[in-house]
Amino acid sequence: MIPVYMINGFLESGKTEFINYTLAQPYFQTMGRTLLILCEEGEEEYDDVLLKRTRTTVELIEDEDDFTVDALNYLVKKNNPERIIIEFNGMWNPKNIVLPKDWKLEQQITIINAATFPTYFTNMRSLVAEHVRNSEMIIFNRCDGIDDLANYKRNVKAVNTAAEIIFEDKDGEINVSLAEELPYDLDADVIKLDDTGYAIWYIDIMDNMERYDGKTIEYIGNVIKPPNMPADVFVPGRMAMTCCADDMAFLGFICKWKDAMSIPEKEWVRVQATIHLEAEEAYQGLGPVLYAKSVQTVKEPKEPIIDFSKI
Repeated sequence: MIPVYMINGFLESGKTEFINYTLAQPYFQTMGRTLLILCEEGEEEYDDVLLKRTRTTVELIEDEDDFTVDALNYLVKKNNPERIIIEFNGMWNPKNIVLPKDWKLEQQITIINAATFPTYFTNMRSLVAEHVRNSEMIIFNRCDGIDDLANYKRNVKAVNTAAEIIFEDKDGEINVSLAEELPYDLDADVIKLDDTGYAIWYIDIMDNMERYDGKTIEYIGNVIKPPNMPADVFVPGRMAMTCCADDMAFLGFICKWKDAMSIPEKEWVRVQATIHLEAEEAYQGLGPVLYAKSVQTVKEPKEPIIDFSKI
C-alpha cells in the first residue's frame, strides 16, 4: 500500500507553504521518492532545491475530470514513489474522490486562511464541510487581529468533533478555548442546557472531557436505542444541522438508567444526569457516560432540530 497525504484548502489558503515546510522536516525525509500531485497552481511556488533534495517529483492535474483512478495509476507507474502528497483543489468536492485500491490515505489535513474563512463558510458552507469532515487536523493560519476564533472553532467542530484544530498567527501557534464563551455556568449544581447550550456543550465536552467529569446536566433530548445495547441504556440527544438540510447528524451520548426499557424510542424526555468518564466499546475508548437521576417525558420542542448556523 502506498501512503497518501491529502492537503485540502481553498486557493491561497497556505497549502503550498505547508507542504514546503513538511518536505523540509527531517521526519519526512525518508528513503525513496515522493510524488506531489498538484490539483491547482497558486501564487506560492515550490522550492526547486528542496524538491531535488527530498527526491520529490511534481505532477499537475488541473481538471477535476482528469483526477481518475487510471490517471493516478499512470503517475505511480511513471514515478514509482514511496509516498504521495496531494495538494487538493479547494473547489473540488472531496466526496467525489476515488483513489486506486493500493493507495492508503494516511492523513488528511485542511488548511484554512482565517481572514477569508467567514466568506467561504457563509457562501460555500457545504463545500467547506466536505473538506473538514474527514480531516484529522485543521490548521487556521493568518489569525492575526481576528477576535472571533472561538466561533471559527465551534463551526468546524460542529462538522468534525474529532479533528485537532490549530490556530497560527505570525508568531506561531496560539490557544483558542471555547470555555471563555460558554453560555452556562460550569460551577452550577445542575448545568441546565437550552438548545444553544446543548450544541456548545456537545462540542466542548469532546475536547475537554475532564472538565465535565462528575458534573450534573439537564436538557431535553429525543430517545434513540441503538441495537445491541444493554436494557438499561438509551441515548437522549438531538438532531443537528451542521451546514445544510441534507447534512444532519444525531448528537448524543450513552445514558444509563434502571428504567430505560420503559421509555419508547423517539420519545422526548427531560434528562437530569451526572457525567462520568468511562471506557465504552461504542466510543472505542474513554467517553462521557450519563447516569440519569431523573427522566421525564415532555412535549416535542418548538425547534426539534438544532441549527448550528444560528449559534
